[in-house]
Amino acid sequence: MNIIKQRVIQAMELTNEFYQNLEDVDLRLKIPNVPSNTIGEQAYCIIGARESYLEALKEGQWSKFRCSLTDSTEKELVVNKLTESNANIGLFLEKHIDVEININFLIDLLEHEVQHHGQLIRFAYANKLIFPESWHNRYTV
Repeated sequence: MNIIKQRVIQAMELTNEFYQNLEDVDLRLKIPNVPSNTIGEQAYCIIGARESYLEALKEGQWSKFRCSLTDSTEKELVVNKLTESNANIGLFLEKHIDVEININFLIDLLEHEVQHHGQLIRFAYANKLIFPESWHNRYTV
């Protein structure tokens, strides 16, 4: 698996660990005193991007943003959708290890995932949340 594929998987696993580390109530938190969505709504965007970019990788072209997450306030549902989308992308990348795919979609997915890491770091600091050990190792938070 090339380095970009490995980094996509690594980034998704970090995101999953962040959300596994939360409580249900944390999904409703915002960044105080600035325009902000919630941590759960961040998950909606992450899951939707994973699902939408996977579809684009399969079809070879962008279709539209879609997300199967129906409730961004339930930790179990959020974690399950993050795990499912991670697994689906991982299986696709393994199956297409030696097959040409549109690398731009893969890079876009990686950029999107990592951009949310930066946002989640701000959410965690603003709400005094504890980071998983993997985030301390990756980002020295």
